[in-house]
Amino acid sequence: MLKAIKLRCEYQENPLGIGETLPRLGWILDTEDSDVIQTSYRLQVSLHDDFRAVLWDTGAVESAQSVLVEYAGPALESCTRYHWRVRITDNHGQESPWSAAAYFETAILDPSIWRASFISPEGEEPDSSRGMRLRTECTLDGDITWARIYATALGMYELTLNGRRVGDWLFTPGWTAYGKRLQYQAYDVTGMLRRGANAVGATLGCGWYKGDLVGWLGRRNLYGTRTALFFQMVIRFADGREQVVASDSRWRASEGPILYAEIYHGETYDAREELPGWDSPGFDDTAWQPARVLRHDKSILTAQDGPAVRRQEIIPPVSLFTTPGGERVLDFGQNLAGWVRFTVRGKAGEKVILKHAEILDAAGNFYTANLRSAKARIEYVLKGGGPETFEPHFTYQGFRYVMIEDYPGMPLMESFAAVVLHSEMEHTGDFACSEPLLNALHHNILWSLKGNFVDIPTDCPQRDERLGWTGDAQVFIRTACFHMGTASFFTKWLRDLAADQLPDGSVPYVVPDVLSGAPAADTMMRQPYSSSGWADAAVICPWTIYQCYGDRRILERQYGSMKAWVEYVRARAQDGVLWSSGFHLGDWVALDAKEGSYTGATPHDLIATAYYSHSTALLAESAAALGLQSDAEGYRRLHAEIVRAFQREFFTPSGRLAARTQTAHILVLAFDLVPDTHRGRTVETLLALLREAGGHLTTGFLGTPYFCRALSDNGRLEDAYALLLQKDFPSWLYQVTQSATTIWEHWDGLKPDGTMWSANMNSFNHYAYGAVGDWLYRCVAGLDTDPEAPGFKRMLMRPRPGGGLSWAKAEYTTPYGPAALEWHREAAGLRVTVSVPHNATAVVILPDGARTLVGSGRRSFSCGIEQRRE
Repeated sequence: MLKAIKLRCEYQENPLGIGETLPRLGWILDTEDSDVIQTSYRLQVSLHDDFRAVLWDTGAVESAQSVLVEYAGPALESCTRYHWRVRITDNHGQESPWSAAAYFETAILDPSIWRASFISPEGEEPDSSRGMRLRTECTLDGDITWARIYATALGMYELTLNGRRVGDWLFTPGWTAYGKRLQYQAYDVTGMLRRGANAVGATLGCGWYKGDLVGWLGRRNLYGTRTALFFQMVIRFADGREQVVASDSRWRASEGPILYAEIYHGETYDAREELPGWDSPGFDDTAWQPARVLRHDKSILTAQDGPAVRRQEIIPPVSLFTTPGGERVLDFGQNLAGWVRFTVRGKAGEKVILKHAEILDAAGNFYTANLRSAKARIEYVLKGGGPETFEPHFTYQGFRYVMIEDYPGMPLMESFAAVVLHSEMEHTGDFACSEPLLNALHHNILWSLKGNFVDIPTDCPQRDERLGWTGDAQVFIRTACFHMGTASFFTKWLRDLAADQLPDGSVPYVVPDVLSGAPAADTMMRQPYSSSGWADAAVICPWTIYQCYGDRRILERQYGSMKAWVEYVRARAQDGVLWSSGFHLGDWVALDAKEGSYTGATPHDLIATAYYSHSTALLAESAAALGLQSDAEGYRRLHAEIVRAFQREFFTPSGRLAARTQTAHILVLAFDLVPDTHRGRTVETLLALLREAGGHLTTGFLGTPYFCRALSDNGRLEDAYALLLQKDFPSWLYQVTQSATTIWEHWDGLKPDGTMWSANMNSFNHYAYGAVGDWLYRCVAGLDTDPEAPGFKRMLMRPRPGGGLSWAKAEYTTPYGPAALEWHREAAGLRVTVSVPHNATAVVILPDGARTLVGSGRRSFSCGIEQRRE
């Protein structure tokens, strides 16, 4: 029977606090038939879950669209729940029943509804890192039918209601371009309130807003000097009345048991300072101070538009041991981002002190030098009287190892657990093959994503940095989209990129931008924006989300930002086509860099012009997708001019590329900048450079992501496999052989002799080089979307076996449902099995060149193993 299942609104199931005035709805087709395509849908939206009165009825719409269907009914009201359902027909003549009802609930769409003020504890000092508490009470005199809290903060906040935690989101309100965008969250608290007296409690921490940031520059108070709460609770009663409880000067404030909390440095908590009942009705708060009302712009408030950070996994330690230096250390077996939950028993005043590290040194001792100034320290002071369990509140660490510096009595492994934290995203992709080391590499890529997708795409989760470096994000985004459902995550971050983009179109190195305005300690900080390969995230990231999810709206919203970046470069490029000015980060941390340099040997003007060409081509495609034909034609012409100028500047008449580096040759192949007559020579030179390096890569952040692709797309599949499967230094699998559980920042982060790269910048959880994961899915397994039908509406399933692998498979949850591809070598050739979700199709391309268009269902194919060159 045909059914519509897994109903979603804006990528979420039954979301609260939707800020979109035209939310988008989607569903998945479920049926036992094959080759199923939706032929029509009918949507109904109602204020009632029984649909006794329908607000919007589309009628039968002849369309195969089942993803991101835009609401087009009457204007939506604030703080209102809308129920919706869908029924569909398919190409087999079936009509589904109405789906189970889903709902979405709007946030505060009309700013005039706000009654709250930003309130701050009196006397808070700019350099204070102490947690502060606020409270109020209210009396409710009726039967409560509906209650919501809408809240945010300057800093971070946690809420309680009648002594119970509100929600399970962490680090709210998240990190945005605070001067321009401040998210608020919506909570359903209907079941937490009661008739009579009720109490609201809030705990504030300095967080990203006023805490320590950019450790190597020693910056804090970047957005303000005081934490503050913004809170509005709306209660509706059975008799139709509505009551609002809002933050104002009547709230009371006090210090709390969080003596110190900083993102980088950790948390100090004194349980003796707890006040039982402080967030319950009837507590005597006469000794507390009145809250102070702050003047703050409410127009920047925006409903939550990214996924929440939550506790995702609990990992027990795998061992507790003593190092050669006498340190007691827990090993959790996995490098991760999060914190440690522990249970302890002892006397009042006794302490638990924990420190965190990613790695042990060559002697097996606890190693923290690469954390730089980050203390990564947790101190808990016991209140005594029984077992006490603790988790931090406003900090997190990147770690595998935890040193127990102080603990009452003998610590036991079962008293500790690592809590993995990252933004809430559906796990969408899996890859496996016959080579265990590649499977371990895939594992490491996934865990670097988890460790660095904590509200924003950070570079690393452990040291005094953890910033949203744009270059790291753009090289990794395609891989990220396979592993996790990242559309909402990047949508939120790209809005901040556009918000922090400078008026002239230049794009900061990091988003949110916390480097502009910093003391000019070096050339890099004198212009912390507009580096090629980094700022190009403004174009590459929205285009990638569009390709992976079919999300046209992200192109609509980011198009101004995308265009502004390309025009910024055009205004500074020689004759509008060759970009040879400005400061660039280059092929970051490439092995061919000069001694003492972070940037590789590839000339910056070549990289800059190559990326300028690439972004211009993607901008032209984006304009075409949006129906902006004039822009599309104009940027296509500009792209052609850039390519011609690039070829004149960087290729000799005989076809030699002027820069003899791996990255130069990779980029010109990947971005199609090679004259057709010189492609063969360019590929051969890249192979020669590879041989000269002993079959190893010497590339950095910008060259590495495209290396395997540059080879496989140019008839050198086995050379790409040979590169991927290298096990000695430097290589992807070298890290695996060194027991890495995440991706390293440097190929030589840990050298074969046991020494490490400079502690100044040596993260062992840094996803940039994990961008090869894209090639695992798209080439090794062979699962991809057709660029002409984005969002996996039509898939390309093209397995490309090699490297001695006997089998490989990939599974991916597309917007239409699960897709899978698996291939096995057999005596007669290759056996390929594909699964295509309903309402989608796939072009299956076998190694012998045979092409077949298939519909939904599971099918198998056999062919000879010989790869056909194209």
